[in-house]
Amino acid sequence: MIKIETHTTDSPLTGQSKWWGEPDMPETLDWPSVQVTDEDGERFDDPLTFICQIRCEDICPMDSDNLLPHEGMLYFFAALDYFLGDMETPAYPGMGEWQQDYFRVLYSPTCDDLHTHHVSYPDGTPATMPAETVIFSKGNVCDDGLKLLGSPYIEEVTQCMPGMMSLLQIDGNDRWNLMFHDCGTLNFLISPDDLRNRRWNCTKCYLFSF
Repeated sequence: MIKIETHTTDSPLTGQSKWWGEPDMPETLDWPSVQVTDEDGERFDDPLTFICQIRCEDICPMDSDNLLPHEGMLYFFAALDYFLGDMETPAYPGMGEWQQDYFRVLYSPTCDDLHTHHVSYPDGTPATMPAETVIFSKGNVCDDGLKLLGSPYIEEVTQCMPGMMSLLQIDGNDRWNLMFHDCGTLNFLISPDDLRNRRWNCTKCYLFSF
């Protein structure tokens, strides 16, 4: 299990592991979105929140079992606007297992020729959280907080999603105004076989809150 800590920075962290900010992706990857309906009945594509990018070479020392790729970049997106305080957003995935449109895991096998992708509000200001630097360390299988791999911290998630391991776990954070209802976690989950065969499109997402 790989523990994640984040710290504020003035650097854009282009091409590096980072939490929030804007993803640095090859032109072959698009910023994923979910189609939603607003209060006027209009349908539109709402960009998913970019959560983090993981430069896989950074996690090699902590991944002795070679569960994750050790080259390239992993990207995580999800519909987090509601949980970041936007109670008016039409993109609310609900509790339990999320539909596939509300999250995405993408992978680039190389960190070469990456380009920073932008999403802005109509007035031109960035529609993203400020980028934070990421520090990885070895952790325990069932740790709480932010982590890669291991088992979900909340046992009920394991019971509801048997045979799945936690690819990425996200906990609430007051500094980000991120709250999964009263007290909860969001887990990106994948089966060991799908992880071994790099089937990122088979990832599932599960929200649990007490």
